[in-house]
Amino acid sequence: MRNYRLLSVAALAGAMFASVGAAPSFSEPLKINHAQGVTELPGQPKTVLTFDLSALDTLSALGVEVAGVPEANLPKSLSQFAAKPKIGSLFEPDYEAVSALQPDLVIVAGRAAPKYAELAAIAPTVDLTTDPKSFMKSAVGNVRKLGEIFGKQAEAEAALARLESSTAALRNEASSSGKAMLVLTTGGKMSTYGRGSRFGVLFTDYGFQPADDQIAVGNHGQPVSFEYILEKNPDWLFVIDRDGAIGEQGASASELLDNEIVRQTAAWQKGQVVYLDAASWYLVGAGLTSLQSSVDQITAALAKK
Repeated sequence: MRNYRLLSVAALAGAMFASVGAAPSFSEPLKINHAQGVTELPGQPKTVLTFDLSALDTLSALGVEVAGVPEANLPKSLSQFAAKPKIGSLFEPDYEAVSALQPDLVIVAGRAAPKYAELAAIAPTVDLTTDPKSFMKSAVGNVRKLGEIFGKQAEAEAALARLESSTAALRNEASSSGKAMLVLTTGGKMSTYGRGSRFGVLFTDYGFQPADDQIAVGNHGQPVSFEYILEKNPDWLFVIDRDGAIGEQGASASELLDNEIVRQTAAWQKGQVVYLDAASWYLVGAGLTSLQSSVDQITAALAKK
């Protein structure tokens, strides 16, 4: 009995010593609400995998280490992750690679969101898909979630304060800058996007008035022609070159739009055709750094009018 008591005291003392030297962890499990439910994290994740480039962009901005990323045409802003272990594509996980890394947290959104259940069976998984109908609110909420998960609330709030201030200034300026149109080019074809679409932030949060307020909402936009652009005659034409974003060969957006029809538009004649950072808009989207750079680019374009 005496030996048992001595052993218990020694074990207790060892446990107390270990707790003092251990890394900080949640005093209780952290429950994260996300697009596909609630995920409980027992402690601050150490090994993090993300299939979502928006989350990767935000984690990079917050100084959080990432252990695995998808095989993708990473933009220059995320090129430092090119050498990280690959865990599949933006759409299709490599489940063996995921399991081998023994993650504490897996992040999906948008493209990989349909694989949530399979990944959640391997490790705690959250779906940070943004809501296009309230894009900025949803994106900001995801930044705050990542800040909470990794104890980076102060860093997140400082960056968000700047983003929200600059977005408000842009909205105020854009509201009186005339009508705008956003087109995405790919493979020599074009589509346009309006309110409530994946790129509807231009109108709902950045404040531009749409040249056409009847655009059908769809993930791939509404197919349009050069004649359509001239008919709607926007004061501002914002362009996303999808092929440039994903590294595909072909005519660039600037080459495609430089024709006698588009040259007749108010946007062209005023010098108000803006080629958006395609990687930020098409690939990264709701990442903290990407959001700020998008606001900064459009604000700079308006300043030149």
